[in-house]
Amino acid sequence: MLYLYHKEAGASTLTLTGDDHRYIFKVRRHKAEDTLHLRNLEDGYLYTYKVVSIDKRSVLLSLVSQEILEVKAPRPLHIGWCVIDPKSIEKVLPSLNEMGVEKITFIYCKRSQKSFKPDFKRLEKILLNSSQQSGRSVMMQLEMAEDLESFLQKNPQSHMLNFSKKYFSSHDSIDTVVIGCEGGFTEEERAFFADEKVIGLNTPLVLKSESAVCAIAAKLLT
Repeated sequence: MLYLYHKEAGASTLTLTGDDHRYIFKVRRHKAEDTLHLRNLEDGYLYTYKVVSIDKRSVLLSLVSQEILEVKAPRPLHIGWCVIDPKSIEKVLPSLNEMGVEKITFIYCKRSQKSFKPDFKRLEKILLNSSQQSGRSVMMQLEMAEDLESFLQKNPQSHMLNFSKKYFSSHDSIDTVVIGCEGGFTEEERAFFADEKVIGLNTPLVLKSESAVCAIAAKLLT
């Protein structure tokens, strides 16, 4: 873990309790006078604290220094992801976060199962743990869209990943990609996109939705 998240990081003193205390005391085995890094994931600062004291229930920290240190992908990527099984989303979310995906909007496309409802509180916890492990300095944004049409009204520059001979490369200036669920897009949804806005992956294989999302992120961000 490269830093510890605390919403009040930046304060002159902090008291850690609960899970944060257990991590510092039992997992990392820090002791008085040790230093550790904290972030609040809002202002871009990396804060260095000194451990003043540790007891069985709390850790007292004192701020030593701070520096602007932003750790993020070299370019933004917004994924419009037609809703799939939340369990599948949760499996790949840490990888997408580590690659630097800036934002994911979950879209109820025509072939998405309406019974699938992403648990944002659970997803944000996954993102928080992933960010602490990878060093990412800003949390990924998560949103919902009720359908593809409303998503495109807000993001008219979007490209669609579909079966296309127009293969994209990492050099393409693409910042927003819509990726379908199992079963792909309907003809009505395909018609929302001009031909030049439909891109494909150069592979003969049919990818699962979550595999396609990872492939797009890796291609554009790494």
